[in-house]
Amino acid sequence: MRTNVAVIGGGPAGMLLSEILHRHGIKSMVIERQSRDHVLGRIRAGVLEPTTVDVLRTNGLAERMGREGLPHDGMKIVWAGRESFFIDVKQHLGKRFMTYGQTNIQEDLFAAADRRGAAVLSEAQDVQLMNVSSEHPFVKFRLNGEMQQLDCDFIAGCDGFHGVSRASIPRDVRREFEKVYPFGWLGVLSKTPPLPDITYCNHPRGFALASMRNPQLSRYYIQVPVDTRIEDWPDERFWTELKLRYPQELADAIVTGPSVEKSIAPLRSFVTEPMQYGRLFLAGDSAHIVPPTGAKGLNLAVSDVFYLARALEAFYARGTTELLDSYSQTALRRVWSSVRISWYLTTLLHRFPGASEFEQRAQEYELEYVRSSHHAQVALAETYAGLPLEEAE
Repeated sequence: MRTNVAVIGGGPAGMLLSEILHRHGIKSMVIERQSRDHVLGRIRAGVLEPTTVDVLRTNGLAERMGREGLPHDGMKIVWAGRESFFIDVKQHLGKRFMTYGQTNIQEDLFAAADRRGAAVLSEAQDVQLMNVSSEHPFVKFRLNGEMQQLDCDFIAGCDGFHGVSRASIPRDVRREFEKVYPFGWLGVLSKTPPLPDITYCNHPRGFALASMRNPQLSRYYIQVPVDTRIEDWPDERFWTELKLRYPQELADAIVTGPSVEKSIAPLRSFVTEPMQYGRLFLAGDSAHIVPPTGAKGLNLAVSDVFYLARALEAFYARGTTELLDSYSQTALRRVWSSVRISWYLTTLLHRFPGASEFEQRAQEYELEYVRSSHHAQVALAETYAGLPLEEAE
């Protein structure tokens, strides 16, 4: 088999890249180790930056999002004993977010792929990336019990943190940056009306977050120790704990109901540099992980794909390699901006085990500074909304 671009991973990054390449007349084949049902069953974030919305619209993937997505203007922050305040992204920047679940985006991407008869190989095992530093890379994998080989010009590694792509870059070439946080998030998805605003809460009992997927689907999180077991948290205990962390008027407004999904996510920040090696290019979680506090993971995957697709289009249309050569440097500027704001919000809003009285008081006054400073709120709005996508020179 042969194609222009072998895409490793059929999640949002890989499927979006394949869709954009198709629109530019560039052939690709997607190789995914899981079944389609498994990929669609993943519950992930759903807060889309304005740039992500623009990319989806530009590439004909926003029709359903326009009907079912829930626009919103920013985020509310509350903390114990103090009044809440709202970071109004629309007012400060003239931009709006969109709440639209990653599962919905994945469904839209599969539907688009089916309409054009895209080559998506699911349940591929023993995937190996070969000769990535040469001009003739290829991918070996097992499909239906038989070994296959896919020759290609380039390989896009979109297979997530635990995939084979990043590990295919020699260890002495990679530089990895990581911070592991001493807590996790217990999340519940429920078919209940959400609060009107995405609301972050800093409380002595721990962090909490009220988010949404659509007008009848809510997503709530609470900070828990890293060794927490889901079976110890029946729905009733979760709702009780969640409400204890919010001011009374917000707690009373939370509509409870049976959970349709419950999970625990550890928190970490991780970046690998560079995001390219030879003819292999990383995009999405294969190159970086951010704590979900800033809702940046999916949005970073989209910006990576935007830059990579643009670089590949320039290569096939004009034979130029400048954008491919600078892909890692370009993508990492936006990556590190998002890593920084995710780290900042995580530090600002969580209660850290073993924090000293000094550290706790400093956190409280940082919150007070953001609440009282117009300039601090504008700066937070700018980074929370995400940097604009860079123009090609």
